Amino acid sequence: MDKILAQIQQNLESIKRVTQDENPMEFWSARDLMPMMGYSTWRMFAEVIKKAKDACKTSEYSVSDHFVDADKMVLTGSGANRAIEDFYLTRYACYLIAQNGDPRKPQIALAQTYFATQTRKQELLEKREYEDKRLEARAKLKDTEKKIEGTVYKRGIRLPVEFATFKNKHIEALYGGITASELKRIRKIPSGRSLADFDSHVELKAKDFALAMTDHNIKEKNIRGKEAMNAEVVKNSKETRQALLHRGIKPEAIKPEEDLKQIETRRKKEAKEVIKVKVAPRKLLKKIK
Repeated sequence: MDKILAQIQQNLESIKRVTQDENPMEFWSARDLMPMMGYSTWRMFAEVIKKAKDACKTSEYSVSDHFVDADKMVLTGSGANRAIEDFYLTRYACYLIAQNGDPRKPQIALAQTYFATQTRKQELLEKREYEDKRLEARAKLKDTEKKIEGTVYKRGIRLPVEFATFKNKHIEALYGGITASELKRIRKIPSGRSLADFDSHVELKAKDFALAMTDHNIKEKNIRGKEAMNAEVVKNSKETRQALLHRGIKPEAIKPEEDLKQIETRRKKEAKEVIKVKVAPRKLLKKIK
């Protein structure tokens, strides 16, 4: 099966075209794609393209962005010019055509399998990239929290309960008056766990930004005393919230993400498996020798 899918990919690449400009884009001619999908007449293939266009529209994508009219003039056997219908297709358009083709055709069935496999690979890649962004943002937030804890400690917030109050003021202002404990209850996060371990990437960045501004202003304005520093973190967190709301993002409405601790554990396990795969052949070679 892997060899067959590789052949399909090779066939697709062989008819792929690329625009000749500063930002090259790949595209396919529907006329070139037609025989690869097992169709011998344009009339039948045009019906599949129509269904694919409808699917594109249903998915709320711009049809004209993925199916570009490319009618052209060709020379007939009698020497006359005749216009024939064609479309320039994106990879997504090719996928939709495969999905809407006749599955009884072996070429369509294999193309559907190929695109499903490629789509799944892309989904996993995007998921991993997003996890990387969350892990990186969480590490950055931890660093900022550590810095601001040192900053406020020097200026009057010393007891753990005082710093907890400072952080809760920050959460309340960012989440429209919802306390940290209430937010944990709403999101079904264990009381002993950090909210940030379940935050989306945008939440982690927002928290980091609000606290970084607070740390900067406390130092720059030489703010001292619990009340004054609490007021400063509330002000910056509210400003950050307004920026999010202005862009249509309501922090308290964001759903909790997968626990970052679980992601870290899974990554460590994956790393160990990779090491095993690399080490096993070496041990085998030693035994052979």
